[in-house]
Amino acid sequence: MANGGNTVKGFLFGLFAGGAIGAALALLYAPKSGTEFRGDIKKRKDELVEDAEEYISSAREKAVSLINDGKKRADAMISDARKRAEDLLQDAEKVLAGAKEKAGGLAGESEKIRDAVKAGVDTFKDERAKGK
Repeated sequence: MANGGNTVKGFLFGLFAGGAIGAALALLYAPKSGTEFRGDIKKRKDELVEDAEEYISSAREKAVSLINDGKKRADAMISDARKRAEDLLQDAEKVLAGAKEKAGGLAGESEKIRDAVKAGVDTFKDERAKGK
């Protein structure tokens, strides 16, 4: 895209330069008096300046439009990314809460298993002590 912009700029520069050179050559070879010739040069210069100002104004408007479109797109992308991040955080919090609930339930179960194993060991020791 940047290369295309350079091509357009080069074309327009060449167009203006060619027009100016062609006008100057036409005026040089035209049989006119010095006063008429200077008047024609001034008129042509004014036309070229006006054309250049129009081109610059048009380019400026396009640049502002492109910048504004870019800002709008960037804002939309940032807003979308924030929403997605919030959704991911909410999902992660739900998963974490579920894991805590399951871990809490397992902690109670592990205490029961520990108590059962301790009771089994104590019973084994008692039975063994009785057997001696």
